[in-house]
Amino acid sequence: MSAEAADREAATSSRPCTPPQTCWFEFLLEESLLEKHLRKPCPDPAPVQLIVQFLEQASKPSVNEQNQVQPPPDNKRNRILKLLALKVAAHLKWDLDILEKSLSVPVLNMLLNELLCISKVPPGTKHVDMDLATLPPTTAMAVLLYNRWAIRTIVQSSFPVKQAKPGPPQLSVMNQMQQEKELTENILKVLQIGSLSLHCTIDEKRLAGYCQACDVLVPSSDSTSQQLTPYSQVHICLRSGNYQEVIQIFTEDNLTLSLPVQFRQSVLRELFQKAQQGNEALDEICFKVCACNTVRDILEGRTISVQFNQLFLRPNKEKIDFLLEVCSRSINLEKASESLKGNMAAFLKNVCLGLEDLQYVFMISSHELFITLLKDEERKLLVDQMRKRSPRVNLCIKPVTSFYDIPASASVNIGQLEHQLILSVDPWRIRQILIELHGMTSERQFWTVSNKWEVPSVYSGVILGIKDNLTRDLVYILMAKGLHCSTVKDFSHAKQLFAACLELVTEFSPKLRQVMLNEMLLLDIHTHEAETGQAGERPPSDLISRVRGYLEMRLPDIPLRQVIAEECVAFMLNWRESEYLTLQVPAFLLQSNPYVKLGQLLAATCKELPGPKESRRTAKDLWEVVVQICSVSSQHKRGNDGRVSLIKQRESTLGIMYRSELLSFIKKLREPLVLTIILSLFVKLHNVREDIVNDITAEHISIWPSSIPNLQSVDFEAVAITVKELVRYTLSINPNNHSWLIIQADIYFATNQYSAALHYYLQAGAVCSDFFNKAVPPDVYTDQVIKRMIKCCSLLNCHTQVAILCQFLREIDYKTAFKSLQEQNSHDAMDSYYDYIWDVTILEYLTYLHHKRGETDKRQIAIKAIGQTELNASNPEEVLQLAAQRRKKKFLQAMAKLYF
Repeated sequence: MSAEAADREAATSSRPCTPPQTCWFEFLLEESLLEKHLRKPCPDPAPVQLIVQFLEQASKPSVNEQNQVQPPPDNKRNRILKLLALKVAAHLKWDLDILEKSLSVPVLNMLLNELLCISKVPPGTKHVDMDLATLPPTTAMAVLLYNRWAIRTIVQSSFPVKQAKPGPPQLSVMNQMQQEKELTENILKVLQIGSLSLHCTIDEKRLAGYCQACDVLVPSSDSTSQQLTPYSQVHICLRSGNYQEVIQIFTEDNLTLSLPVQFRQSVLRELFQKAQQGNEALDEICFKVCACNTVRDILEGRTISVQFNQLFLRPNKEKIDFLLEVCSRSINLEKASESLKGNMAAFLKNVCLGLEDLQYVFMISSHELFITLLKDEERKLLVDQMRKRSPRVNLCIKPVTSFYDIPASASVNIGQLEHQLILSVDPWRIRQILIELHGMTSERQFWTVSNKWEVPSVYSGVILGIKDNLTRDLVYILMAKGLHCSTVKDFSHAKQLFAACLELVTEFSPKLRQVMLNEMLLLDIHTHEAETGQAGERPPSDLISRVRGYLEMRLPDIPLRQVIAEECVAFMLNWRESEYLTLQVPAFLLQSNPYVKLGQLLAATCKELPGPKESRRTAKDLWEVVVQICSVSSQHKRGNDGRVSLIKQRESTLGIMYRSELLSFIKKLREPLVLTIILSLFVKLHNVREDIVNDITAEHISIWPSSIPNLQSVDFEAVAITVKELVRYTLSINPNNHSWLIIQADIYFATNQYSAALHYYLQAGAVCSDFFNKAVPPDVYTDQVIKRMIKCCSLLNCHTQVAILCQFLREIDYKTAFKSLQEQNSHDAMDSYYDYIWDVTILEYLTYLHHKRGETDKRQIAIKAIGQTELNASNPEEVLQLAAQRRKKKFLQAMAKLYF
């Protein structure tokens, strides 16, 4: 028997899979049927459908003998139908959320009017004139329910509603929609005239939240401080600048714990922002609010915040006094649990251990709270710990009353000054401290105080050769601190430190003066990149001129850092200064600076890209350079200054640096086309192996040579690692570049990581199609990409997904689709995906397959999918294309949710 004959036989002789739907008139014939029907777990038809059917039948107009349309008769049949509709609504407990969601305004209006009628509410009576207290309960309930619905409907109708996109013009449907719209508008007019903004269920907590939010923005005139919540009080204080009151509220809240920690942190962030905008008066307020929050964190067992540690780097008497006051007011010693006391005691001990100044330690250790929380043995142990940590500090076990009179030894003063020297980033304060230290002792080399102070080795010899000890220390420390600030992106302090160092060395050393000018150029490059980013405005012309000046500088005996040359060339590439790199760069630079040579090759390759293939000679030169860098036998020569020199090989190609140096340079680039070219080159180099199974695709891959004379010389393992690192870096620059995403997907595909590959294939399609709301461009989802997605799904045992993806190919792969559908061990949603199939041949095969296996339910799903009118083969091509596109969109979105 053929598949078609089997389908016909099944359609005529087999029993239906689901019981037939109960018709509305059956409820008229059997009184108890409605109650039985509504008790079912999933009644069909649903309760709201029954309401519509009952009222629709009860409101059908009649036609007399003269063929005139008459209102529906008030007979027993129609009254019973209306009563049945009311019973169903009562079964739903008159839940307006359910009724409004499923019933139109005219139907619900009819239903509630029937309720008013059966509840003996006199027609035409104004509800506002009725005394609800005198009405029977059923009548009052009907009035209240009707007015609640009226108010909700009026409010809902005031909201703008997006018009549904009209379908094909059908006269009967349009007339029906127009009639319903006019009827709804008439009902709304009646409701707006005679409704009652009373008698509704109020969510008091939600209403209180709205009132509180409004009060924060526009406080009411009659609100007093006693009536305001702590939230409102804090917002009012912030608006009026009454920050002391905020501190008071936060301190009191440390006992009540009523304000959420996130709210308190948001207040601190707001104050920090105002302080950073130039309001220096807020620095003290920021510390006090941060101290209040820190004590709250300590009491609840959380760690100390980074902000507190930063603000407490320079403790003084006022800060410690305030901290002790907050600690005392934040804990009730009589009622506090042992865990709270333990947390507070541990905090005070840690604060003591972090202090260097003897006076401040005494302030805490002699405080009443400290003495109460720590036993004598604990305090003695703390003193012993501090003695071991710092032999210069000599503490007494017993607290003293007047610690300001204790004479400090010279060693303590030196230690304090060294501590301040480590923390300070103010160049004039650093100079003052060093003068004081050199006045106390001439034996110390204070540039060695901190092992974190580092200057490049190429500079250290010149700096440490300065004969004057004070000048040597000052130059070394200013440069080390400036370099550190630049590393952590504190560019303002770095600029101050470098400027002070430049002013100092200009007086006695032209060599160090040029060194500082070079470092300030690098700092200005970093500052511009950080402030504007790649999409920001172009750098000023004087900065570009200074970069060119550095590259062309030929001063002898000037110590140079290679990183500055790298940054200058990267700067020129990032800001598309291709004209200079390709035409104006001096010839000597190409021989002396490998990064300039690399920059010229990259800029020229990008410039020649639109031209004919035979004109892309620079691409071949760049290819040979990179191949040589990635070759195992490459030779490199380094001079005494540590810089890489160029070596001519047999074929006149230039080996310019090691692979790690090349990768470090590439990671300074931001320009998309330059990164795409570099990535394309390494992908092509990765693909030229003879033993490679799966090629990786990339843009502009055709511009590179197709082979290498000596494959054995290339370290392909290093090339593969480089490709992965480059893709990871480029996606960190722009995670929405579909070309780079496809490369990442291909890498995962080649390394058998199929789920990750699907993730990136889908992401590549999503970013260029507004999350699949538009068609994915065919140059993104090529046949090769679709075939790899098919293989990923197949190896993940998602065979239904395979069949659907076979439709995406330019020529549908029926063989693979049919084979995948024969697989019974599928790990995807199987028949839930049938709605995404638009090819009728595949749906017919599914119908046959399920019939052959006796899978009646799944066969019905396939029949339902194939029976959709928009898949009819006689439809215009535009309709079929639209149906396919709609299913593509839904399927890809479903896949994205699965694999993202």
